[in-house]
Order: sequence, then structure tokens, then C-alpha cells
Amino acid sequence: MRTFWAQGYEGTSIQDLVDATGVNKPSLYSTFGCKEEIFRQAVELYDRLEGRATSQSLSAATTAREAVEAMLRSNARAYVAEDGPRGCMIVLSSLLGAPENRNVRAFLSDNRLSGERTLRDRLARGVAEGDLSPAADLDRLAAFYTTVLEGLSIQARDGASPKKLGMIIDAAMLAWPAD
Repeated sequence: MRTFWAQGYEGTSIQDLVDATGVNKPSLYSTFGCKEEIFRQAVELYDRLEGRATSQSLSAATTAREAVEAMLRSNARAYVAEDGPRGCMIVLSSLLGAPENRNVRAFLSDNRLSGERTLRDRLARGVAEGDLSPAADLDRLAAFYTTVLEGLSIQARDGASPKKLGMIIDAAMLAWPAD
């Protein structure tokens, strides 16, 4: 997971995976079948381990606004943590690439869209609970804050400080609809 996270899908060779896992090539192939399957399992692991920042933030906060802000801040902290590569593996590992890897890009795109739907569902809960106006455009808000989240990942990979990420989040929260 960390190898794909640090180097991206296309930047990671089978030899890199052999070196990272200590498993020889024939065993890697017999266990996983192909590099793409290894990657898919790495993304599933990433979702379980690193995706908690989003899921816990969205479920634990008492209002939709608090949930969105907590999601952004918890992910920003994770994106610059010293114990792993900077940024988000789902956002950064394969935005562009060779035509033969379009299935990997589609897989990651679906994953990102799923996150946007999860955020939209949390916003809808805010409407149902009365802390977000029924007039709020949930699709627009979900798309906007998902884009901010993905942008934080890119900023983190580019070396942005926690302070800069915090300033970006502060500015993004200014876009929250008035009651």
C-alpha cells in the first residue's frame, strides 16, 4: 500500500512490490494474479486504514457543517502525517497514465465518486435533522467540498504546511451556505 501511495500505480514496478513485501515474483503473481489486483487490494486496505478520518468525521459530528469541517481537518492532518506518504493515495496514485491502465483510473474515479456520494448523504442528513437548509444544493456542496478535500491532498504532496492547509479549510468553510 505504501509503495503505491508513494510512487503511484504506474510508478510502482513489480520489483518494487517484491522489495516492499519480501515475497518473490512467482508468489506475488500466484497470490494476486496481476499488478492491478495487488493495487486494488492496496486501495481497499488504504480505505480501511486511512479512510477512517472521513467516515468518523462524517458520522460523529452533530451538524453537517461540523462534519464537513471535521472531515477536511482530519484528512489534512492525515495528509501531512510523518508516518506515511503525503496526500491521499486515492487522489494521487493514478490521475493520468497509459491507455492500458484506464481500468485503474476508472476504479479510483469510482472510489472518489463514492466518497462524494457519502458526503452528499451526510449533507442530506443535515437537511433532515434541520441543521442545513432544505434549499441547499446538496450536489453542489458535495462536489465543492470533495474538490477541496482532493485539493488538500495535492497541496500536501507538494509540501504545503499544516498551517497552509488550515488556511485553505478556513476559506472553504466561508462558502458554507447561510441558514
